[in-house]
Amino acid sequence: MIEFRAPDRAGGLPMSRRQRGNRTGDGKRETAIAVIGAGFSGTLIALHLLRRCPGNVVVHLIERNRRFGRGLAYSTGNPNHLLNVPAGRMSAFSDRPNDFVEWLRHEGPEEQRDSGAASFVQRTVFGHYVRHLLNDELKSAGKQRLVLSRGEAREIEVTPRHVALRLDRDREIAADIAVLAIGNFPPEAPRIADPGFYDTPFYRPDPWASDTLSDLDPAAPVLLIGTGLTMIDMAVSLLDQGHVGPIHAISRRGLLPHRHAPTRSVSLLDRPLPTAMPALLRFIRAEVGLAERQGYDWRAVVDGLRPALQDVWQSLSEPDRAVFVRHLRRWWDIHRHRMPAATAERIERARRDGRLHIAAARIADFQVRDGAVDVVTNGGGTPHSIVRVARVINCSGPGCDYDRIREPFVRSLLEQGHVRPDSLRLGLDVTPQCALRNERGEISRRLYAVGPVTKAAFWEMTSVPDIRRQCELVAGNIAGLASLMEAQRAAAN
Repeated sequence: MIEFRAPDRAGGLPMSRRQRGNRTGDGKRETAIAVIGAGFSGTLIALHLLRRCPGNVVVHLIERNRRFGRGLAYSTGNPNHLLNVPAGRMSAFSDRPNDFVEWLRHEGPEEQRDSGAASFVQRTVFGHYVRHLLNDELKSAGKQRLVLSRGEAREIEVTPRHVALRLDRDREIAADIAVLAIGNFPPEAPRIADPGFYDTPFYRPDPWASDTLSDLDPAAPVLLIGTGLTMIDMAVSLLDQGHVGPIHAISRRGLLPHRHAPTRSVSLLDRPLPTAMPALLRFIRAEVGLAERQGYDWRAVVDGLRPALQDVWQSLSEPDRAVFVRHLRRWWDIHRHRMPAATAERIERARRDGRLHIAAARIADFQVRDGAVDVVTNGGGTPHSIVRVARVINCSGPGCDYDRIREPFVRSLLEQGHVRPDSLRLGLDVTPQCALRNERGEISRRLYAVGPVTKAAFWEMTSVPDIRRQCELVAGNIAGLASLMEAQRAAAN
């Protein structure tokens, strides 16, 4: 497998030499598309754009980290961090559904080559697969059609005729269309009386940062904020590095993800789906009862809903969506986003051994005393409870409220009015075709978004099958727009 590192200045031009588009050998201007972020979402939309766009369209893939193609989710070095979706559903292409399994069989790591479609393989192996696809595209499309640019996006200038993306080190990339594929952001910190605690060395805001577990006494008690899949990953990492101290995990309801189990989804194609929340809940309960009488369980119904889930979400009223996010979201998450069986067994064993403690509570305060942290909580039938720990790690899931995200590029987009948060604070406001809306609600014809940032419009936009479907649709829409631009330029000439 070829591993590449993008050159520091690939694709970037000094501002004094502003690029308004590349030129072909006959002097014609090429259409350029800039994709900001080269994790899974960004890499996948780039691959599908190159598949669908006219041959003279140039795709700039921009990434601030040194490695392209993996992204945060698939960069983990822990072999016990497994995919939460079976390998048979992880292909990057819907028209090649066995692509990932075939790659595993022929080009994957030796120990993974016998993995079948139902296997839950290492996440880092899937990262190798995505990078392999990008390497193949570089060889087939060439560096003239796919330009890799390592750098940090600072701001975007949008005009009626083009988009100028400004990067660090005084560089600029000009394009006709830009696609935001900026992935997930670190979790939001709980609101407490003195947020100064978050500046102390006792707190780790990002569970995926390189220093999250550094210099930690193996016998020290640790608090993990959250009880979802991110907490599961962090607990596995602690156990793997020989941590013997107590691990406390706290969330409002103390709910853990369920485990995957062999099942098959039931077909819901022969009956209409309700689009009002009370009726939808009654429908799901009735279907679960029917599945159980037929020898299945609730997993069959949840999996059977997946093909229609985005349609149902988009058909719900705004008040129903708000009710779901506020009251039902956590229950859906633990049933929909499940643990592989091997991971679930490790978590259950750690709980039985008294090494992992799960609690339903709200964090009220953090108090630093005598070189440790007293975590004050409310809930679980106790008005005030204190757990003393040496480190607090925020595992509460990605930050989605863009008004609270401090990343400079995001702040620039909001301050310039190019984008706006959605009303439920799940991401940015986009149309069903993933065009971004500006601060006035107007639909951009130059800016698009894919991946988790579009969750408000699609709800399920975290797993590979969902992102794959979205990228294929968005790439097709942008390809049509690129062809229109080409035709307009030809008519003008």
